[in-house]
Amino acid sequence: MDAKATVFCQSCAMPLTDPADLGTEKDGSTNQEYCKYCYEKGAFTNQCTLEEMIEGCIEFVVPNPYPDAEAARKAMWEFMPKLKRWQVA
Repeated sequence: MDAKATVFCQSCAMPLTDPADLGTEKDGSTNQEYCKYCYEKGAFTNQCTLEEMIEGCIEFVVPNPYPDAEAARKAMWEFMPKLKRWQVA
């Protein structure tokens, strides 16, 4: 991982600053794009919509870095649709 640039999970937007937070492939190797909470053994751990992902992440980002659920929701709706998992083919 590049220590200079913050890499975010391409599903939930969690910062991937610790290699221990990386997801895994079927063969046990690490996946550099997804966190261990979203991606394990080569598959997503939760089949959900973008809206469900955002609502599920709110508790982890309030009060830090967002002061309340409304601010968190607004910021996540601006950022998360740009992540790889949520890109429309």
